[in-house]
Amino acid sequence: MHYSGNMKKVLLTGGLGYIGSHVAVELIKQGHDIVIIDDLSNSEYTVLGRLSELTGTEIYFELGDVRDIDFLKGVFQRYEIENVIHLAAKKAVGESVNKPLHYYDINVSGLINLLKVLEDHQAKKFVFSSSCTVYGQPEFLPVTESTPFGDTPSPYGKTKQMCEQILGSVAKVARYEVVSLRYFNPVGAHHSSKIGELPKGVPNNLVPFITQTGAGLRDQLKVFGGDYDTPDGTAIRDYIHVVDLASAHVKALKVDLGPYTALNLGTGRGYSVLEVIKAFEEVADMKLNYSIVDRRVGDLPEIYGDPSMAYKKLRWKAELGLTDMMRDAWKWQQGLAK
Repeated sequence: MHYSGNMKKVLLTGGLGYIGSHVAVELIKQGHDIVIIDDLSNSEYTVLGRLSELTGTEIYFELGDVRDIDFLKGVFQRYEIENVIHLAAKKAVGESVNKPLHYYDINVSGLINLLKVLEDHQAKKFVFSSSCTVYGQPEFLPVTESTPFGDTPSPYGKTKQMCEQILGSVAKVARYEVVSLRYFNPVGAHHSSKIGELPKGVPNNLVPFITQTGAGLRDQLKVFGGDYDTPDGTAIRDYIHVVDLASAHVKALKVDLGPYTALNLGTGRGYSVLEVIKAFEEVADMKLNYSIVDRRVGDLPEIYGDPSMAYKKLRWKAELGLTDMMRDAWKWQQGLAK
């Protein structure tokens, strides 16, 4: 849908993806008019219809790639963009090890193109989808926003570090505020089960692999590494419900934060892979078929964050727990089979 109207809009790149679709719903719920850009490389066009159904709104959509600067210029010419939320990126740690140039091209070049186009347009806020991978394997846990960037083993993590460094430099001279939201591990799905995580091909993330195994689509879940220096030997992550994560983006648009701000978005609690599996088994009332295999290149043993700065700056905190995350992810998976 193309339209050039007078109402100022939020540009949401990657808006048909897993996180982007949930951010879209929260934005519309709070009265924002949005324009979605997506190249459908890891999303489905049908999500647009589900978003319209969920929100009762026709949504402006532009099919294109953030690496195409002429495409971006056209979008900014057609719409009056007030704020930008940039989520369009590649995000699989393992894949980035095998395809480093692909990740640098999309994640870094895409951001630079967007910032170049913004130089010729007025905008108030630029919200960037960053990641806790910028910290590498930190010396102390939980990580805070002042924890220095560490040596991250994956090209994916390095792209997020580069993007934040670029944004920090740009923010010193830009007319808009920049906010980098450092996600921990988003899981779960919208309570309506109309949108959720829908990876193309074999999932790279733990929870969709769990739910697909539970649904019989996968024979077995492989747990990468059982010999980490953690209580049960499996890797520990800070999992956050995707709806909680999405709500932080809306709050970030409302608050004046200054030229550049980075915020952790997590629960502040780490869960091991085996704890996540157990939570799923309790929600789904089944035993999951899994085996422990060798570690995966690029994975960290343990990371979780201190999200208190996000509460201080945005009055935001995660409301939903691990049981909610597993319940909603399982409901979404079951709905896909209908």
